Amino acid sequence: QVQLVESGGDFVQAGGSLRLSCAASGSTFNIDRMGWFRQPPGQQRELVATSGLGDNTFHAHSVKGRFTISRDYAKNTVYLQMNSLKPEDTAVYYCYAQVQGSTSYDYWGRGTQVTVSS
Repeated sequence: QVQLVESGGDFVQAGGSLRLSCAASGSTFNIDRMGWFRQPPGQQRELVATSGLGDNTFHAHSVKGRFTISRDYAKNTVYLQMNSLKPEDTAVYYCYAQVQGSTSYDYWGRGTQVTVSS
């Protein structure tokens, strides 16, 4: 089993920045991809960014150029640096981890709230 704990969510004004962190513990040896989803109020969960082995990253079009995903393999932690935040970035941000060979999102954190005021 893998446990994921997010932190860093906060209330911020438009144009501001936040850095989210997600620390993995437990059976982390076979984790392949880690990343972030978000769920705005009343909407479905959407993919934000992912990071695979070898720093293979993906960023959704809506956040490209503003958000950057990074990963510290020694600390089993993935980060999401969010700059130039907009009110539409308001959401609960969830971290996930996918094990090697899996085609599903195997583990999830409980989420951290990001609120951006206009």
